[in-house]
Order: sequence, then structure tokens, then C-alpha cells
Amino acid sequence: MQTLFKLTDPYLTAPSKPPYRQSVSRGLPWHHLPVTHSYTLGQLLDQTIARCGVQDALVYADRDFRLTWYEFGQLVDDLACGLMALGVKKGDKVALWATNVPQWIPLMFATAKIGAVLLPLNTSYTCAEIEFALKQSDTENLILMNGTRDTDYVQIVYELIPELREQPRGHLVSARFPLLKRVIFLGPEKHRGMYSMNEVQAMSVQTSLVDYTARQAALRCHDVVNMQYTSGTTGFPKGVQLTHSNIANDGFWIGACQNLSVRDRVCIPVPLFHCFGCVLCVMSCVNHGCTMVMVEKFDPVQVMMSVEKEHCTALNGVPTMYIAILDNPLFSKFDFSSLRTGIMAGSTCPEKRMQQCVEQMFMSEVTIAYGLTESGPVMTMTRYFETSIERKCTSLGQALPGIEVAIIHPETGAICELNEPGEICCRGFANMKGYYKMPEQTARCIDQNGWLHSGDIGRMDEDGYYYITGRLKDLVIRGGENISPKEIENFISHMPGVKDIQVVGVASKKYGEQVAAFIIQSPHVTITETDVQDFCRNKIAWFKIPKYINFVADFPMTASGKIQKYKLREEAIRLWPEA
Repeated sequence: MQTLFKLTDPYLTAPSKPPYRQSVSRGLPWHHLPVTHSYTLGQLLDQTIARCGVQDALVYADRDFRLTWYEFGQLVDDLACGLMALGVKKGDKVALWATNVPQWIPLMFATAKIGAVLLPLNTSYTCAEIEFALKQSDTENLILMNGTRDTDYVQIVYELIPELREQPRGHLVSARFPLLKRVIFLGPEKHRGMYSMNEVQAMSVQTSLVDYTARQAALRCHDVVNMQYTSGTTGFPKGVQLTHSNIANDGFWIGACQNLSVRDRVCIPVPLFHCFGCVLCVMSCVNHGCTMVMVEKFDPVQVMMSVEKEHCTALNGVPTMYIAILDNPLFSKFDFSSLRTGIMAGSTCPEKRMQQCVEQMFMSEVTIAYGLTESGPVMTMTRYFETSIERKCTSLGQALPGIEVAIIHPETGAICELNEPGEICCRGFANMKGYYKMPEQTARCIDQNGWLHSGDIGRMDEDGYYYITGRLKDLVIRGGENISPKEIENFISHMPGVKDIQVVGVASKKYGEQVAAFIIQSPHVTITETDVQDFCRNKIAWFKIPKYINFVADFPMTASGKIQKYKLREEAIRLWPEA
């Protein structure tokens, strides 16, 4: 297939092969410009608006919503000034609990322009998870929609903050969340104790241009702008603090690896609360002036319609999304000929499916990205000119320019030789500022030499491509979602009849991994798999509920009494080989 656009940018040609000797590489810049820039998100947006003003910035193909970059910038400024008028200060946290609604991305930049820290909340969270995130983050502001699936966000908020029903707006004093000052509803409806988003926009006139400009002038590129909660082996999510510089620069190189430009229209069906959505997708588009074609909630038909109607040139998603599109009975009815590239991340893609994406969806320049939230999030990526299907399916790509990636021996700390397995580590402009209020965990993640430890075991080949071969961290990764076994174990251990529980991941062709639980029952008690799943339902996020459950008499142990989880994983493979 011919690419839609000819290369015009001199830095988007294949770099020469570096002389690799050890398993460490520094992504080389593709042109004479600096590897990083020092813009805040607001400055970056203003530059894009000046360059691309009348072109489409944000589009929802399923409704009458289309903003040019000029219009997008005006909405961002109105929201920013409205939030300032409400009293949102520099450094305040603004938690956003919503699907990919039209206000999401404007709010991301509005909070950035006034120096607030956006806290994207997982839309699958329920009461306990929201309570933890709001408390641990010291959130001052909460913005929410009505709900999704079978979860009523408004009802949960009233349960957690009953004072909202009694106290006047602007004077909230919550016993459970003493730092929370205000709650805003994403919609025109009135809810007791909450501001509506329409009111926030209307209040923008109360903020003077002088004050707004002064607020922006006080910001620095190394200020924290985004805090993502990610699961860890401790069972407690950690707030990853990302700066303007982290995500703006990472977004630039992510887009460069796809050869994005103002001519591209990127279909975005992945959730914005993930780094995949708000960095890989949004920040790459803003850096390169691409049109963002949004899908509020993933639906294969909706995605196909958006691609065809808006002539999208790129489509991003996790492998399960592509598989759902390819297997949809209406697939042949849609025109994908405008596509050329995209990002496939979250888990590995079967080679057959990658071939289908290239041949049937015309995505010959599709890319693979790897990293973790703490690394901004992308540290390695394939380039658009990579033609090997095998490398697209098995490798993690090469280091991004400006980021050093090394394979480090987990015991000695030495740099490994080529093709020698070790822990994948990185350092550079994209590494997080640290976990919020967790200095010990931060020190365990980023060592004294500045290397951020991924917890993944891998190797690097002679061409600078990285490959995962195992995992140090005890995480389950289901369809791109990081799941902490400890968190699930802690929750289910409170269920009557459960004496002990161990959770592991079991390989899944569709999702990469599924959650499996091994449970020891209390004496003289009988519980079923359905009982366990019902106990979890509507109390923890649906994707954390064990898909597979096995009741056992005991767990395999070492001589010192340590549970051998690797044996449980082996048993899971035997019990559920077709997961």
C-alpha cells in the first residue's frame, strides 16, 4: 500500500544504526532541533492554535460537535477563567471522573493553564476506590458526570459527601474530605451543593485578563500538571506526578514516531483517564496539530463510522479493540482506506491480527509503544517506517529520542550484555517527578542513578529493539489495565467464609491476562464462585473481579513459609488453558 502523505520533514527519516555493544541505548534525535522543549501545556496549545487555528481540533462524529483550534482555545480559556473565579489556585488538585465527554480535553488544558493538577479518575471506580483517591491526593475540587455502566457517580458522591445536600455551594466542609472545597457537575442539570459546568463557564467574566495572564506567567514546565493513580504490588494505588515537560515532550516524540502532522486526523476510542488517552493520543495531536476524532465509549461500529466519516488517518487502541473491529459483522461495510498509522499498546498483538490491520485496515505504518505511567508513559516505540510484522508483534520498539533505556541486572545492578535478560529501566525527560506523598516508594522505583525500574524483565537485540521476557512485579495486566493482586486479596479477605486468598494472572488470548483467585475456605463454610463475584460486584471495579476461582485446601509454600505464586500461576495455566 502507498502511504497517504509523502515525507516532508527531514527529521522523520530513519536514523542510522548506532553501534550497540551493551543493552543500553539512547534514542537519537532525528534532526538538528533540541530533543526536548521547555513549554507548559498552555504555551504549547497557544502555539498550535496560532499555527492551525481554522482547522478542526476536536470532533465527535456521532453528534453535532466540532471545534476548530480557535474555538477549542476559547473554550479552554473560558473554563480556565471560570475555575479561577471559583477559587481554584495554582497547585490545587482537580479530580475528573468522566468518560470521554466533550469537556474532558478542554478541562485538561484549562486546569493546566491555571497551574492546577488534573487527577483523572478511572471510570470503573466505585465507592471505596474513589474515597481512597480523593483522600490520598488531598483533592480540593471534584468534577463528575452522572455515571456509566451500572455505577451512579452522583449517588456515590452524595454517600461519601452527605454535607453537599445541606451546605451552600462555596462553603463545603466535609468530615471525610477536609480539603475538598467544591464539586462540579458535567452537565446543565442542577444537583444540590454542586456547580454546573454552564455556571463555571458563565463565571469566566469575573476573572480579568491581567489575573489570567499573570497566573500563566507564574507557571514552569517542571510543575506537576497531571497525577495518575496506578496500581502497585503494595495493594494501594500510587499517585504518579507528571509534569508539563514530561507529557508535552513525550507527546511530541510519540507523534513523530507516527509521522503525524497537521494533515492527520486521529481516531481516539481509548479512555482519556489513562495515559494512553491523555498523553499518547491527546499530547501527540496537540504537538503536531492533528485533529482529535473522539469516541466517548468504545464501540466497534462507532469507531468504524468515525474513521469513515472523518477520513481518519490514524486509529489508536489496545489489541482487543482492533480484534473487536476486525471481527464485527459490519466490518466489510466500512471504508478504512484513509488510515495509514496508529498506536497499538497495552498488550501484545497476535501476528495474524497485526497482518489483518495492515492488509484490511490499510495501517501499514501502525506503531507499537511501551512504557508505564511512571515513565511519562512511553519509553520505547517502533517507528512508522518499520515494515516487519514480527517486530511490530514481538518487540517494544526502540528508545525514544532523549530517553536512555537500559537492561540492568536485578541483583548486581550492572548493565547487561546484548540479548542478556535483565530489568528494563529508563531515565530522561519523561520520568515522573515522584509518587505523591510516597517518598519511600519513589526511591524504590527510581534509584540513585536516576534509573526508573519498570519491573519487567527483557532484553535488547543488536538493532536496539527491546523485548519483554518476564516480570518482576506481581501485577496482572488485563487489556491494558494494571491490576494489583494485593488490592483484590485485601478486599476479598473480608468476605465471610474466606480464610485466605491469593490472586494471580492467567494468560488470555483476548485480554493478555485475566484475574484468577485461589481461595482457602473457612472451616465448616461453603461458598461458590458466584458468591465471591457477587461480593465484589459494585464494590470494586468490574475488571478487578476474578474471572476464574479455584477453592484449595492450602497454598504451595517454600521451606521458610513463603507462598510460591509462580506455582499458582502454573496451576492456573493447567486449569484454564483457554482463558
